[in-house]
Amino acid sequence: MNKAEQPTQPLARNVRRLGHLDLAGAGQVTIAGAHAYVGHIPSPSQLGTSIIDISDPRDPRVVATITLDDPQSHSHKVRVAGGIMIVNHERNMSKIGRRAEQLPAARRALADELKREPTPQEIAAKMSVTADDLRTLEEFEKRGYHNGGFKIYDVSRPAQPRLLCHQQTGGIGVHRFDMDERYAYISTEMPGYVGNILVIYDLRDPQKPAEVSRWWMPGQHIAGGETPSWSGRRHRLHHALRFGNQMWASCWHGGFRVVDVSDLAKPKTVGSYNYHPLFPEPTHTVLPLPSSNGGRRIALAIDEEDQAQSASEEEARRGRAHACILTFDVSDLANIKPLGQFQVSELDSPFSRTAGARFGAHQFCERVSGNLVHAVWFGGGLRIIDVADPESPREVGHFIPEPVTGRSAPQSNDVALDARGLIYVVDRLVGFDVLEFEG
Repeated sequence: MNKAEQPTQPLARNVRRLGHLDLAGAGQVTIAGAHAYVGHIPSPSQLGTSIIDISDPRDPRVVATITLDDPQSHSHKVRVAGGIMIVNHERNMSKIGRRAEQLPAARRALADELKREPTPQEIAAKMSVTADDLRTLEEFEKRGYHNGGFKIYDVSRPAQPRLLCHQQTGGIGVHRFDMDERYAYISTEMPGYVGNILVIYDLRDPQKPAEVSRWWMPGQHIAGGETPSWSGRRHRLHHALRFGNQMWASCWHGGFRVVDVSDLAKPKTVGSYNYHPLFPEPTHTVLPLPSSNGGRRIALAIDEEDQAQSASEEEARRGRAHACILTFDVSDLANIKPLGQFQVSELDSPFSRTAGARFGAHQFCERVSGNLVHAVWFGGGLRIIDVADPESPREVGHFIPEPVTGRSAPQSNDVALDARGLIYVVDRLVGFDVLEFEG
């Protein structure tokens, strides 16, 4: 689709827009009272968090912004409970990703093979990088990264956020997480583990969070003698959500786990299900529905469409199933059963094959009431899904925003609801929409 063919108005069914801001690209939106809290995708502006007054949904107003003083980091996730806001602190990824971590092993392997110290040219060839990239890797190796973790703010006055603490963790830091008024459930890298694990913190004193416990999949604790049965970080915690005395943990290409936290000091796995590699996209979020369905307990999982930014990547993905929502019977955690699937066809969005833009599932609102699920689909916008029949979920509304500020496609990235039932959607590139379901 060329720009002349792009829709200049949103494409919607049973959903109308109440308000809009051309807000910088965002990773997460959460609602607390009369304010929306938005965590931003890394950008040259070093914008971290925006706090928006949504008391008038037709006129949302930014009342506070937090910028980062660390050019190596971003804070694109945010949650609020009891007047306390937590944002993640995670290392920015570069075009060479995490290759700096492979440099010492590559250097040692070459030295063993050559029986001498390898030259820079030999190391670059071994790692299939350019000489310039190798210099960047060496700078990363020397500098390291020590700011990963999360920050805690007092937002009892939303327009005047006040920093209370920067809790450091390990590795590249914290990704997504959950929290309530007493505890934070953090997905982070930690020394001695491969990939993100769950670390639970007590927030009784938010200026000094205290670690309560850790949970990980067997194989992640390499410092404890464990050996992963998977390659790299394919199995890792994306994040875990607390529902009563259970944490529902999405584990990327490892499917999902259900963790008993009736004793927070001793979390233990009580259920698991992995539907990969049959489904190619990684598990992003999993949660149980609040009420039973015909005597069955039902859970939902949503996968994330992984990135395909280059023409060769997009061509390689042609014909491959897109990320979707899956439903499960979790009445017996020892015998979890798949039930159904909800998918959005490429025919349902004019942006489904826009070059350089993702199309497919990403995230749903993490607190569900009733049978309606609100999910964002990158280039497919917002989809509202009725899961009353978990074996055959059906769409009852959608909203695909028009591209703004010269972008080729919308990239709807996260969604939240407020107490009024209004819907808030943020875009990965630019955009903040306040919507109302009219179904």
